[in-house]
Parts: sequence; C-alpha cells; structure tokens
Amino acid sequence: MSLARNLNRALTVTTGLQVRRAPRAANGSPKGRQGRKSAAAQPAARRAAPYRCPSAGELPTDRLLRRPVFIISSIRSGSTLLRMMMGAHPRLHAPHELHVGKLEVACTNWHSERAMGELGLRRGDLEHLLWDRVLHRELIKSGKDFVVEKTPANAYMYQRLKDCWPDARFVFLLRHPESIARSWHESDPVKRPHDTAVTDVLRYMTAVEEARSADADGFTVRYEDITGDPEREMRRLCAYLGVDYAPQMLNYGRKGNAELVRGLGDWRENIRTGTVQPGRELPGKDEVPERLRPMCAAWGYPS
Repeated sequence: MSLARNLNRALTVTTGLQVRRAPRAANGSPKGRQGRKSAAAQPAARRAAPYRCPSAGELPTDRLLRRPVFIISSIRSGSTLLRMMMGAHPRLHAPHELHVGKLEVACTNWHSERAMGELGLRRGDLEHLLWDRVLHRELIKSGKDFVVEKTPANAYMYQRLKDCWPDARFVFLLRHPESIARSWHESDPVKRPHDTAVTDVLRYMTAVEEARSADADGFTVRYEDITGDPEREMRRLCAYLGVDYAPQMLNYGRKGNAELVRGLGDWRENIRTGTVQPGRELPGKDEVPERLRPMCAAWGYPS
C-alpha cells in the first residue's frame, strides 16, 4: 500500500479529511488564485452518480412514492398554468418547482462510503432515496393521492426520473417553438436578445422531444389546446392519469405569493387570476426562425 494511501487512511480516521493532488491548469502548473476564481465562475459538472434501477419487486422497499407524475416541458411553455390546473384536482398535489435533481448526497469519509456500499447503496441510490422522501413528504402533507412535479430541468433528466421511479408517468407539454422563444426573450429583452432566446429554448425543446420519442406511454398536450379548450384537454389528461375529471381544474382560484413563488415558476398576473387566460396568436410562418422550423415540424406546428 502506498504512503499516500496509508496517510489518507490515518487522516480519515482522525480528521475525516484526505490529501488530494492539486488541480493543474492547462499549462501543467497548479492553479493559483486565477484558476480558483475561474472554477468558481464556471463550476465543473459533477460526475454522474452511479445507481441501480429498482425492480418491481423492490419498489415497496426502495420507494415510498407511488406513480408520481412529471411534467416534461421547455421553459415558457405554460407549465405553471398546467400545474395550477392539475393541483386543483382533489387527488393531485402539484407543489411549486422542487428541483429535486439538484439535491445531491455525498459520503464524506471512507467509513460512510463503505457502510453504504455494504448495503448496496451507491451515491445515486442515496440521492434517489432523498428525492423520494422529499416528494413523499409533500404528498403526505397534502392529503392527496398523487404528486405532480413540473421543474423545467426535468427535461434533461427524464431517464434518471424513470429509473428512480419505474412506475412514474410523464406529461409532455408542447407549445409553438417561436412562442416559447418570444416569451423567453420578452421576459428580459436586454439580457436575452431574440437570437439568444432561440438558442436557450432550443436546448430544452430538443431534450423534451428526445424524452417524448423515448416514452411510448407518455401523454402529450399542447399549451394552445389547453387555453383554447381547457375542459376537453383536462378530461383527456384525467383519463390518462386514471382519475375522474374535476371541473374545478378550470377555475383553480386566485393565487397569492404563498402558492406562486418568484423564481420557482411563473408568478405573473395571468397566472394569479385563477382562471385559464387566452393564449397568444400563433406566429406566422415568416416569423419563425430557420433554426426552429425542424422542431415546429416535429411538433405539428406550421412553419
């Protein structure tokens, strides 16, 4: 066993710390102040957490939550409206965006890592247990039957959500790609020129389409159809979820700051009204940027 390994074992037992080689800059020298500042400005992505997928027989032990519902959509697609409508159903609990995918777990020393390993739990498994507990806690507090989660970043972690909850159900919410881009641009025109907004939302839409193509059992709904004929679309959605249609979904009630948190979904006046507001007109063909035309075609919008 190397000297460094012996030293780290002794340090771990006594202090919980370990010695690591200093990170090196591109020129091969250890990073100094400038390197640390750059890392803080652009943190490196954490390595994907290893995990296993629980089998049907393991679900009663590994998961408290049953048949959760995830809305998969781009930003600026009307997901907050859909959340509020679904949350008005007596059996569906739809809290604000929870961003559970950003909740991480770490074993801080060798002993905890080995102890969890002996239980068959790696870092990803521990994170799944945490996510499951958070959502289950919210559901139990609500007194309802099923939880609905709608964080837009879910589009990027569809497979992991499906692996965490093999019985999860997915609702794919679409909107005209140019309407998405325009709404994102208008939310901060100075910070996001239209071309930048197109780049931003195209990443989300691509992830949504990849997930939608991979899920033959998912449910697809359009924002324009929800605003155009909300009763018809909510009846379709309820049938997919196996719950009775509830008329109160169309008039979910005026909402205040307690239920609409700025930064965790749409909080503007249209949502606060408590009723479905008319959507904007579809853009004309000459208004659709070339980069968005393939997505328009994939989603059945004129382009």
